[in-house]
Amino acid sequence: MPDLFENPMGLDGFEFVEFAALEHGVLEPTFEMMGFSLVAKHRTKNVDLWRQGGINFIINYEKFSPAYYYAEEHGPSACGMAFRVRDAAHAYKRALELGAQPIDIPCGPMELKMPAIRGIGGAILYLIDRYEDGTAIYDIDFEYLEGVDRRPEGCGFELIDHLTHNVYRGRMDYWANFYEKLFNFREVRFFDIKGEYTGLKSRAMSAPDGKIRIPLNEEGGAGGEGQIEEFLMKYNGEGIQHIAFACDDLLGCWDRLKARGLPFMTAPPETYYDMLEGRLPGHGEPVDELKARGILLDGNTDGEPRLLLQIFSETLIGPIFFEFIQRKEDEGFGEGNFQALFESMERDQMRRGALAADDAA
Repeated sequence: MPDLFENPMGLDGFEFVEFAALEHGVLEPTFEMMGFSLVAKHRTKNVDLWRQGGINFIINYEKFSPAYYYAEEHGPSACGMAFRVRDAAHAYKRALELGAQPIDIPCGPMELKMPAIRGIGGAILYLIDRYEDGTAIYDIDFEYLEGVDRRPEGCGFELIDHLTHNVYRGRMDYWANFYEKLFNFREVRFFDIKGEYTGLKSRAMSAPDGKIRIPLNEEGGAGGEGQIEEFLMKYNGEGIQHIAFACDDLLGCWDRLKARGLPFMTAPPETYYDMLEGRLPGHGEPVDELKARGILLDGNTDGEPRLLLQIFSETLIGPIFFEFIQRKEDEGFGEGNFQALFESMERDQMRRGALAADDAA
């Protein structure tokens, strides 16, 4: 294996996440609620570009495209994602040499040919090298709406911080190897979380550019009713479980999301906030403000504080939900919150009747 800090594919962050649905009007309300705006439409295809800050979401309604068939199988869903690379032709050639499965994305005259490979659960993984302003794929293949702000502030989120895959039990190592072999990712965290009735295992993978982070989750409990298993059943396969957006002021962003009607995941118990000072002494965050919003806090206060603020939406697109975070020098994934979050999600499962205590015991 090459040096873990080498970047043989020239990775440079996420370019977009692609969504699919069989009809208009299903995905748009969710995007609007999170602060995204429709900014452009594809010149020849039934494809829309939604944006907030530097986050690009594409909705693909093109009939009989790979996205269309993905939506037929999974319903409204996240059917693909794009990595920025230094040289798409080189990255694509190298990926195929290493065993990646190619996916042919049809393109018309005067349109860019976007190389793509088969990713997790059959989703498309695009390799994009045209992302500078003025020469980006959107400047060539899309037409911006008249008078639209091309970089709307929305609710204040700027970047995709990470996205998480849920995989079948026993498949986590396969997909970790996929990212390691093709893109030289490395494992930066490993979690084995156990709730009262169920559990999950997670391998957090990070790309050598430090901008693409992809935790992989699989069911960890002995039973078959856990959160990962529920996702796989509802989604009809492996896929993106949640997407995390980064901002500089999570309290203010939360207020804007709440004003738009975004539903958040069940808040942790009050004791979570009572224990914050003991867990993170001297953190300096306004506990009452965090508690009022259900925002979680994690990190390390040994020496100069390194903190992470995070909160999650309810499921909004099938079983997919979203995470909203603010990093204050902490590069983790809120591992100190995992237990509290997992138990909160488990309680939500029981409230909805998706997990029965008698069956889980």
